[in-house]
Order: sequence, then structure tokens, then C-alpha cells
Amino acid sequence: MRALTPTGRPGRLAEISDVDAPRPAAHEALVRVRNFSLSRPDFLCLSAPGTRYRPGIDAVGHVERPAADGSGPTAGVRVVLHLPSGGAAAQLVAVPTTRLAPVPAGVDSASAAALPLAGLAARRLLAEAGPLTGRRLLVTGADGGVGGLLAQLAVAGGAEVTAVAAEREPWRHLAALGTTVVHDGNSLPTGGFDVVLESVGGTLGSTAARTLRTGGRILWFGQAGGEPLTNDFFFGLFDGGPSLTLRHFTHPTDAEETDAREVADLLDLASEGRLRVEISHRGHWGETAAVLEDMAHGRLSGKAVLTVG
Repeated sequence: MRALTPTGRPGRLAEISDVDAPRPAAHEALVRVRNFSLSRPDFLCLSAPGTRYRPGIDAVGHVERPAADGSGPTAGVRVVLHLPSGGAAAQLVAVPTTRLAPVPAGVDSASAAALPLAGLAARRLLAEAGPLTGRRLLVTGADGGVGGLLAQLAVAGGAEVTAVAAEREPWRHLAALGTTVVHDGNSLPTGGFDVVLESVGGTLGSTAARTLRTGGRILWFGQAGGEPLTNDFFFGLFDGGPSLTLRHFTHPTDAEETDAREVADLLDLASEGRLRVEISHRGHWGETAAVLEDMAHGRLSGKAVLTVG
């Protein structure tokens, strides 16, 4: 069969190769993959020297052979698979049934393939943020995969949300939900947010920090802009800025028992029209190397979903 494998070459980090077909264990179903999404962890893992990482954390396909132990979905069922260690970008994948969730009829395969990692990260960030009702939240990078879902879930949870999104990117669906959308980080109001959820990095992180109320929190979970979070906001605190808490959020990768349940909840929200996944690129898996380059240079917002040939 064919699968995406690492090359170790900058500029072309992955290629389609012939590999051995998987041999499912008793608790694993054999899934024929149709679509998979690419994410920043794919790029980072493929960029590591000497990596053996095979890309594809989230994918959608049909069960070709159910698990021998009788667990999980039956043959022919359309499923989403979430594999934190990668490997879903392949024609066939052996998947523990605890990492499978059926896809509702109202959700297209591309949207389902783009949802798990970003949706799980968004849910767990909001759990870390604490109670949402009546609180003021600032979300940077709301035109990205996680940021857009964060804003939607926070509004649904009762928060008053301000989102920073590039004007050229999709954002009107967020405004329609009641989110205040800001295009220029320098025009943010100061001194009023309870929580800042920061994923862009660079100077925007410093600017966002100054918008917190005294005792507010920053949850920092990425640097999609390609520049590290600067800490010059620390020195601004000596000029009368608010005290604050900064925490680096890392998405857990070992929550197998809860992942499938939470993914199923996210799929239900999507099927009800209450959660929208922004997909900025759709294409064939032969485009993987080029898409990863766009991701590396900040030319890709939202999610990229590719079709297995």
C-alpha cells in the first residue's frame, strides 16, 4: 500500500511511498482512509533531524475490517480517527477502536477530518480557562484552526469574546455569533479581559498581555506567526501594568479514553450547525510537501485537508 513518509529534506519533508500494509491487533479496526488533515505538529515532527514520523493525526475513512474482538464500529461505517502519534496519512490504517468515532450524516468528510486535534485543543484550553459565563476572553489567531473553534465554543459557553483575525481571512461567521472581531492588534482595548488565549507569538503576545485585568491569565499555546512570544510586557508591568499569570498550554496526547467521546461531542455540534471548521486548502495528498511549506511560512490559515489517491 502507499503512505506518506518522511524524507528528511527541507523543502520537501514528506513523500508518498510504498510501505507494508498494517496488520491490525485484535482491538484494532482496519480503516481505508479517504481524507486527512495536516497540522502544525505534523510540520514540527517532520522537521526534526532523523525523524521517522509519518504524518497524519486526524483522518476520515470507512471501516474495511472491524476489530477481531468485536469492539468498535462495523464494516462500512464512516469514521474519524485521531492518532496523536501520527500515521493516518495512508491508504490503510490499523486503529484502536478507542480512537474511532462515527461521523454523523450531516458532517462532510473534510470537515470531520479537520476537527479532532483543533477541537480537542480548544475544549481543553477553555477548561483550563475556567468558568466562561459572563467572563471576557480575548482570542488571538482566530482565523486559525484552533483559534476559530475556541471563539465559537467560548461564545456558546456564555463568554464575551473578542477575537483577533486577519481581515483577508474568514471571520464573518464569528461576528455573526456575537464575537467582537478586531483586525489590528494595536487597537485592542486595555485592562478588561479575564483571560487571553494567545497563539500568534511575536509582539502581539505583549500587546495582548496589556489588555488583561489585574490578576488575569494568559494561556499561551502557539506561535503561528512564526516569531516567539516576546516578553517585553514584563517590563511594562513596572509602569503600573496589571499583575498576571502566564501559562504555556500543552495539548495532552495520552487521553485515549476521553478523546473519542470528546470528538463525538464536537461532531454532534458540527452536525447541528453550531460549530464550523474553516478549511483553507483542499487538495490531493501529492501536494503535502507544498502545503507543509505554506504552513511553515505562515501562508496557511485554517486547516488543510487532503484526499488520499
